[in-house]
Amino acid sequence: MPLLKAKSATQSVRVEKVVVKKAVKKVTAPTPRSSLAPNGSLRATSDASSSSPRLLSPNSRAVARTKSASPYPSSSDERAGRKRTLTQRRQNTPRDSPHFGPDDSDDDDDEDPFAKKRKVISTWRDPHRRLRHKKAFGDDIRSPNIIHGADLASVKTGCPPAFGAPEDEVAVQLQYPSRCRAERYELVFKKDRIDAVKDIKQVVKHVAETYLTEEQAQPFIDHNSSFYRDLEKAANEKRCDVPAFKAALNSYNTSLLSLVEDGSVAKNLDNMHGIPPSLVDFILTQVYERTVSPNVDSLNKYQPGGDNVYGELNAPFVREILQVHGGLTSEKVFIDLGSGVGNVVLQAALEIGCRSYGCEMVENSCNFAEAQEKEFNARCLLWGIGPGRVRLERGDFRTNKKILEVLKEADCILVNNKAFTPALNAALVSMFLDLKPGCKVVSLVSFILGNEKNAINDIANNIFEVVEDTYKEDWVSWSRAPGRYFVSTRK
Repeated sequence: MPLLKAKSATQSVRVEKVVVKKAVKKVTAPTPRSSLAPNGSLRATSDASSSSPRLLSPNSRAVARTKSASPYPSSSDERAGRKRTLTQRRQNTPRDSPHFGPDDSDDDDDEDPFAKKRKVISTWRDPHRRLRHKKAFGDDIRSPNIIHGADLASVKTGCPPAFGAPEDEVAVQLQYPSRCRAERYELVFKKDRIDAVKDIKQVVKHVAETYLTEEQAQPFIDHNSSFYRDLEKAANEKRCDVPAFKAALNSYNTSLLSLVEDGSVAKNLDNMHGIPPSLVDFILTQVYERTVSPNVDSLNKYQPGGDNVYGELNAPFVREILQVHGGLTSEKVFIDLGSGVGNVVLQAALEIGCRSYGCEMVENSCNFAEAQEKEFNARCLLWGIGPGRVRLERGDFRTNKKILEVLKEADCILVNNKAFTPALNAALVSMFLDLKPGCKVVSLVSFILGNEKNAINDIANNIFEVVEDTYKEDWVSWSRAPGRYFVSTRK
């Protein structure tokens, strides 16, 4: 009998071990929520993450980008997505990472929306960030070398006047929050061209919400009586009043210039340490629409089966990488290996204020990137915002001296290696031997598991700790479906 008891006790221990393993699988595998929150709290559920795209999007398919498409959310998407994004930031963002989540609840429907915006700005967690552009508020009025809205959308470029206005009355100017000359627009409208009326209203709104105190912003954005309200009334489809629109715009220009001249705007910027994501997206959209959008179709001309297939990570995905995974601040270094037209590099420099590097070898993409960088620098001056230092390199990142040098300083690296060959991914692993401990490498394909029969890359396995995560729907340009990505931390 004692021997029988001993054997049964041994069997019960084995049974307990099996039960524990099954219990873990039951908790993680069927949970579809992992695909809704690509964050640290759900990283352990890699099985759920990998299966969630099939659960959420059984009919996933790539959607072609339109000619004027931008990787940044349009203004119509901002209001719908803002509350969801802020809620996720409160739950998911590390304490040492910059973000725009309010400290207290933002569910009070009776609270003034402008007051909410001010609260959001005040909780940016990078006290070392300095926003004011050093050259934007000097004694001299500057003429930034921008591509004006009227250069791309005007009567001369074949756009009919908005509101049915006479052609000789469509020219207007729009002042920005700096000592720079105004941007030229024409009140015209044509599909896939810059929408002057929409652009002007959005600039007025962003200036009031971000650059001004609540008291200063009242004449700009008050719901009952303000420049913004007058612009909306004048642009109403049932009442197309061109003189009223131009009068409201002139009043806005005069009032903003007064606040710039007396130092109020510069002082307000000095008290800020971050930019709302909605303004980041709007500025980058302005840059993209003036440089890439007019010829975006040419980006699809690549050689199938190679390493140079083009695809964009959209702004919300980039924001997740920079803030949540990278934990970047203005004092850190970001690198995008295979940076395409430079979207991610520019977003990091503007939103985070960090040193931001990119490297691309496709000539067409490099040309777009240079055009974007030039327009980006000019528009940052126009908006009075000092971005982080940007450097976009041409050539192969495996041999580019500057990139190899700065890799040793990097805090976060992005590699959109979705279409990279196994040989190129293996070469990247060898480059990563020089990374400093703690550096994050975010990739679309795992470096530990190769592309051929899931073979394990021993070098990557030795130097990295890898976590699998899930990006959300509409976070990449080549598909509307969610998908997997990987965060590798240098040991």
